[in-house]
Amino acid sequence: MTKRILVIDDKPNLLALLRMLLEEEQYQVSVLQDGREAVQRIRENPPDLVILDLKLDEVSGTDILESLRAHEGTAEIPVIIYTAAVLEAEAVSKLVTGNPTRYANVSVVQKPFELDTLLGRVQQVLGAAHTA
Repeated sequence: MTKRILVIDDKPNLLALLRMLLEEEQYQVSVLQDGREAVQRIRENPPDLVILDLKLDEVSGTDILESLRAHEGTAEIPVIIYTAAVLEAEAVSKLVTGNPTRYANVSVVQKPFELDTLLGRVQQVLGAAHTA
């Protein structure tokens, strides 16, 4: 069965690039620019993985992550967070390692990242055999 990924970022060019990269690997990819819609959309149709930019215009990625973890139906969805802000990446990493039960399925990737690095993390989270 094809794994479904939701990518949330406010930069259209990066969304297009990540969609293309992930679709080439046979993932079913949805993208969302509006962080305000993210939690509701995920609750309505939970993906197998969320890839989330920490810095969004309207709502922070941290707030989205907290909302997902607080809801029973979305608490276990794996999340890959990426950010260019070193201090924010360190803060999220500490949060994840400080509460491994709540954040067991959360990982952080520092920007700039190689596309192969992100793809490797996706494959690690979803497993190498991701297609039917």
